[in-house]
Amino acid sequence: MLNNCARTLGRQANKNTISSLFATSKNNYATEASFETKPYKLHKLDSGPSTNVSCTRDDALLLYRKMQTIRRMETSAGNLYKEKIIRGFCHLYSGQEAVAVGMSGAMRPHDMVITAYRAHGWTYIMGIDPLGVLAELTGRVSGCSRGKGGSMHMYSKNFFGGNGIVGAQVPLGAGLAFAQKYNGNDGVCIALYGDGASNQGQAFEAYNMAKLWDLPCIFVCENNGYGMGTSNQRSSASTAYYTRGDYIPGIWVDGMDVLAVREATRFAIEHCKAGKGPMVMETFTYRYSGHSMSDPGTSYRTRDEIQEVRQTRDPITSFKDRLLSTQLATADELKKLDAEIKSEVDEATKKAKADREVGLDELPADIYSHTLEPMIRGTTPWNAMPHKNVGVSS
Repeated sequence: MLNNCARTLGRQANKNTISSLFATSKNNYATEASFETKPYKLHKLDSGPSTNVSCTRDDALLLYRKMQTIRRMETSAGNLYKEKIIRGFCHLYSGQEAVAVGMSGAMRPHDMVITAYRAHGWTYIMGIDPLGVLAELTGRVSGCSRGKGGSMHMYSKNFFGGNGIVGAQVPLGAGLAFAQKYNGNDGVCIALYGDGASNQGQAFEAYNMAKLWDLPCIFVCENNGYGMGTSNQRSSASTAYYTRGDYIPGIWVDGMDVLAVREATRFAIEHCKAGKGPMVMETFTYRYSGHSMSDPGTSYRTRDEIQEVRQTRDPITSFKDRLLSTQLATADELKKLDAEIKSEVDEATKKAKADREVGLDELPADIYSHTLEPMIRGTTPWNAMPHKNVGVSS
């Protein structure tokens, strides 16, 4: 009875009501709570998502676990890079966890995602465990692409990976949305890109086609403030990225608030499901590391700026405070959960370091999902190698 009452109050609450209503169980923790989010900014929309969002205890703990796992995983990746066990490019997602985790909380199993090269967090969210991510980064056989793809080539069911060409995922995302509409399964595609890619011509071409055909695509600009080492204030004549679709409706959301992102994504999915076409979403977020591991990230911004965001806007710390203040979880529970996550990521790191690389015999493997050429050209035209399938094509 009390739970039903709390749910009813949560649905009826608006931004002018109290920010937290919660029902308690016999175990002295809340089973559900309501929170106020920052106001959304709207473009070509008469109404937007509710700023009063509710969250159950189970959902809250799951959201916290996912964000904390990504943070731990990226910290490990950074350390492996410094040890020169990870080579090449490595773009960390630390600070932006609430975007991937919040959006996944609103997605259905048949919705699709395609993103840019800052893809480790999304790879985990879309079903690859920490070992699959870390082993891929270290080039080992347990990696989700058997160590042959690295940081920018991780895939899973309905996840079409990170893309190294700036902005390339935007038109690809429109194509995936076209496939969703063609198949008639009410699925949507979420295509994510950074503020550094927002001025790419192909983005606007994709907007145009998506609106012409009313494709179920959510174009998400993860605005972390900097494209490589350039502030968005210097690179973009307009930094209101949610309005950049012009004729496409848009919404701005606080990308450091996992519940606000989840609510905005639910709203956007319903918009697309209703046949209203695409939407542009700007998630206002921040990255703690440099553009990549080769960028210290402090030549174009101050350490004080980074520290201020960590202290005032961190997505994990702020969500933890919410859980504690509403009794959705206790400090001891979260401490235990943190220890479990640390142990899981530490074990995955240990295995990724000890794992073997694939053999040279896999050079001609998995080039085709369905073999069209039995022999593959080797290092010279007269040195052919037999094609074989090792991985499972999805």
